[in-house]
Amino acid sequence: MTLSSPEAPTAVEARPVRPGLTELRLAAFAVHRRVRFPLGPLTLLTGPSGAGKTSALRAYEALARLGAGAGLHEAFPDPLACVPERSRPDAQHRRGFRIGCTVDGPEGPVRLDVAVQAEPELRVVGERLSTGGRTLLETALRDPGRPCVQAAWHTGGSSAVTRVPLPDDRLGTALLPLRVAGRTAGERHVLAAAEQMVLALRSVYVCDPDPDSMRTPVPLGTGRLLRGCGNLADVLWRTRSECGHRYAHLVAAVRAGCAGPVTDVPSEVLGDGVVRALLDRGDGVRTPLGLLGDGELRYLALALVLLTGPGVLEVDPAGEVPAALQSLTVLADGLDRGLDARQAGELVRLAARMCERGHIRLLGTVSEATRGFATAGATVVDLTP
Repeated sequence: MTLSSPEAPTAVEARPVRPGLTELRLAAFAVHRRVRFPLGPLTLLTGPSGAGKTSALRAYEALARLGAGAGLHEAFPDPLACVPERSRPDAQHRRGFRIGCTVDGPEGPVRLDVAVQAEPELRVVGERLSTGGRTLLETALRDPGRPCVQAAWHTGGSSAVTRVPLPDDRLGTALLPLRVAGRTAGERHVLAAAEQMVLALRSVYVCDPDPDSMRTPVPLGTGRLLRGCGNLADVLWRTRSECGHRYAHLVAAVRAGCAGPVTDVPSEVLGDGVVRALLDRGDGVRTPLGLLGDGELRYLALALVLLTGPGVLEVDPAGEVPAALQSLTVLADGLDRGLDARQAGELVRLAARMCERGHIRLLGTVSEATRGFATAGATVVDLTP
């Protein structure tokens, strides 16, 4: 695996205000063993088919679901696909996988490592939350006959640790804010580290635009962009009416990435209560989105994602945290799928500009990386063996 990234700033930077993942670890997951992926504001994974690009995004999405409080079955709908292919069961016929990440933020780098048993039944068998070399939370499966793990977290008061059972189908770190009182400095440190980890993990939007679903008019709805972007016309209608500044940037991006002249990207409500989007070519010529190619539609949808935010995307933002302290991570598998070299370059440059502002991060996979992606501001991780 090789890595290329933009030059690091020479000045000493302050601790990030918005928590964000700086590393994804796949100790044993699908095709990966003992792999660490460095993550920046904009990270692109590249490599041949079968190198594990999609698996890395799947692991990130699973961690995000767990951080948001989801159960293991929701985070890993096909857990056996996550077990390394050559993994052998132990004497108790158990097999599993291990993943983890590091989040940097106001509390400094915080590490999370999780061991999951996939068979004979899906459960967490171990978890560790740590920072600065100190373990803040540790769980372990002590009794396979009980649906719980034994958890111990740092207290720092009259007793060094607190020990309680936690469910074996949830991430213990996500449960800590409900279980730790915060009476001592040690407990408050545990809470702050756990909340930093959870905030970074839960703020994720998985985007995989499906061109076929974007071609037909759609009913007016909530105006929140779905994962497959099938309701693109509805979201364009809402965005145009609510934020003219962002919409002007979207029109400029579409003009740079789509063939032919583009003066506007309007939407219109038809008589039966549905809305369709068009490209205004000027001189009264309007092209329905249904006539665009797959690459143009994917480009348009991804540009819209980068130029909007949690209020427009189908995500569950952390309502208890001020927006200024949050950043949204977009996961985009096949970022350059269907795009030509010019469109891919324009999209990466747009992503770099938006990620520089700090309110959005992007982790995507590309079929082929170019030197220009790194010079544009992307961290490029090559998974070629």
